[in-house]
Amino acid sequence: MFEQISESFRSAVNKIRFVDDEKALKNALDVLKKALLKADVHHKVTKELLSLIESELKQKGIGQKQFLDSIKTNLTQILTAPGNQGFVYAPTAPTIVLMAGLQGSGKTTTTIKLANYLKLRKKRVLIAACDLQRLAAVEQLRQLCEANELDLFSIENESDPLKVANLSLAKAKEGLYDVLLVDTAGRLAIDESLMTQLKQIKSALNPHEIFYVADAMSGQDGVRSAATFNEALGISGVILSKFDSDSKGGIAISIAKQLGISLRFVGIGEKVADLEAFIPDRIVGRIMGEGDLATLVEKTSSIIDEKEAKRLNQKIKKGKFNFNDFLEQMESVKKLGSMKSLMGMIPGLSGMANQLKDLDFDNSKEILHIKAMINSMTKKERENPELLNNSRKRRLAAGSGLSQMQVNRFLKQFENASKLAKKFSGKGGAKGLASLLNQANPNRPR
Repeated sequence: MFEQISESFRSAVNKIRFVDDEKALKNALDVLKKALLKADVHHKVTKELLSLIESELKQKGIGQKQFLDSIKTNLTQILTAPGNQGFVYAPTAPTIVLMAGLQGSGKTTTTIKLANYLKLRKKRVLIAACDLQRLAAVEQLRQLCEANELDLFSIENESDPLKVANLSLAKAKEGLYDVLLVDTAGRLAIDESLMTQLKQIKSALNPHEIFYVADAMSGQDGVRSAATFNEALGISGVILSKFDSDSKGGIAISIAKQLGISLRFVGIGEKVADLEAFIPDRIVGRIMGEGDLATLVEKTSSIIDEKEAKRLNQKIKKGKFNFNDFLEQMESVKKLGSMKSLMGMIPGLSGMANQLKDLDFDNSKEILHIKAMINSMTKKERENPELLNNSRKRRLAAGSGLSQMQVNRFLKQFENASKLAKKFSGKGGAKGLASLLNQANPNRPR
């Protein structure tokens, strides 16, 4: 996210790293200007941002820290448009959200991601299939809902989206759903029939929110499209999709500043878990290479159940951690999203995250082999790894397409990891880990 802008900020900062006069400031601002324009930030927004930074530094003094602080403060202010952040629930359920956007913007996929985001936060979500314009749109939605265990409302062979919308609302109220997400039709370009249909659905449902899904790669065209939808419907928030792509990032700054519409979420990957609330100060922190531990904590707390964590800790302490537990933890990690996005939230690792070839928990060869090996075990073998003698290991190797040496290596790694986790859990958390490290290397620097 904002990778291009982040790198350019570093280049600009280097211009005043060792020299702190007005000439150095001018050079830094020139680098910053070129970077922002190249990132597709509107020229008026760029001019205003640079003017604010220059004015502040001339008052407070020119220096690297002052330059960084000024960028951070002013960029946060620009990205903080009026309106809500993240998802806001209506006083009375269900919260009705109209999802709008042009065809190809990722609207349907984003609807699924948003539903999953809310589901992880213990909300009951119903998705209404009101995109009856695009061929196979309902079928695509049905398959995505089934794959992610989400509830869908659709009417077979129905051609009237208004009827589907009205009946979906009745279903949401009857089923005591917390949220109703309405996936509407898109077009390759804005036309009168599209807007008429959206206005009719809006009038019928009286939604609490209207989210416009904008392709992050669309640049100023995306800003103009968002403006048109806003004039016709009154958008309450924007979700930027495909932000993990070769996005320049300027569309986020332009929408917030030019249109005054709050950015609510960003799609940062292909996985269903790769959707995050857009919190301006946190996003700016990532741009500046400071990470985003607050979002990381929120993400993990929505996945990891406190009672389950305690149960697992007790099993580890007793040395009872088995392969069923291992598989469950692998599935939990998948729900956190891509490793690249997670590393980008850790201070100091954002640069490494940009170069990371993302680990895919579904398609990585190593992960697939481990899953195949565990799936080749009997129920008793999964629960009690000590049962795995040589003949059983040969069977596992044959069942998973591995050599017995590979099976032995993984089982040894699993055993060592379990032993280390047991020692760690029994020695007081971080203090226990420090003690173990000292035992392993008494001469290491402290």
